[in-house]
Formats: sequence, C-alpha cells, structure tokens
Amino acid sequence: MEGTYYLSKEGVEEYVNMAKEVNSEPLIEKLKEHLAPQAMLLELGSGPGTDWRILSQTFTAVGSDYSMEFVKYLKRNNPAGTFLHLDAITLDTFLRFDGVYANKVMQHLTDDEIKRSLEKHTVILNKGGVICHSYWKGEGDEIHKGLFVNYQTEESLQALYEEHFEVLKIETYKEFEEEDSLVIIAKVKREE
Repeated sequence: MEGTYYLSKEGVEEYVNMAKEVNSEPLIEKLKEHLAPQAMLLELGSGPGTDWRILSQTFTAVGSDYSMEFVKYLKRNNPAGTFLHLDAITLDTFLRFDGVYANKVMQHLTDDEIKRSLEKHTVILNKGGVICHSYWKGEGDEIHKGLFVNYQTEESLQALYEEHFEVLKIETYKEFEEEDSLVIIAKVKREE
C-alpha cells in the first residue's frame, strides 16, 4: 500500500470528514444474505469505523486497518471494539473468521497483491467462510491522493477470485454514480 495519506493524522481527519456521506448499508445487506448473525467477521480497512459500527449490529465484528493512526482513532472512538493493526496482503493474525468484509480496500492492491491476499484469506477463514469485497468499477489503475487505485470489471474479479473462492455473486451498485462500483461475494474453496 503506497502513499502516506491514511498514515498521517491530517489524512485520517480529512478522510473521516469526506466519508461521512457514504452509506454502506446496502452493501452490508448483501453480505447478510450469505453470513449468519453473530458470525465472527473481520473488516479490512475499517477507517473511521462507519461500516464497523453497522457490521457490529449483526456480526461479531473485528475491525482492522493498515494505518496505525486509524487504529488509534477506532480504539478511541469505539472503546468496546476490537481493532487490529493489519496489512491486507499478509493478514498476519492468529484469529480465524467466518467472514471477511473489505469495502473499497482491496482496490489499493495490485492484482498480484490481491492474489497473495486472497491466498491468506483462505488461511484465516473457517471452512465455508464468506468474503464481501467492493471495488471501483473500471479498467486500469491510477494514483489518487498518493494512493494506488486498481479498477476492476466483473471478468477481472472472476479471474482473480476463482482459484481460491466459489464466486456467489458479482454485482454492480451505485456509491456516487450509477454502476460505479462492484461487489463480489464468494465462499472459500476447501479440499477437506
């Protein structure tokens, strides 16, 4: 994850203010169709904690972020919550989960890093574990506010995920403009 935007206190404050308008409830409703209430869920890239608070109403949600500034912010504003300082590529944790939720987080990884992350997902997910990841829809990549953004299509997501996951659905949805985003929901493949 290149760039220092999310690593600085100023970047965190700016992002918290910018993200106030984002409503992820429709995305979380899609996850609820595939993951049982009270399931142990890891959120990658919890940022300001908006999604984590919604997720915590249904699931046993553990938040995480690559930015220690965000982890401090999350702990300060949600003292009862559990938050990990976690890299989305290495997923270096001894905890195991029934699901992993990442809203516009995996998009900061190259396709190769996404593949490495998905392999690690299979280690931290319990048998039958479910993922719900969202991306900006499009092709190619760019640097935005010093951060790498990797756009995806339905076809590119299918290709990235199918080695380790049974894809349950890939759908377009609106975050700011019609069909500007994609969500993939998939179940880990296990040979057991």
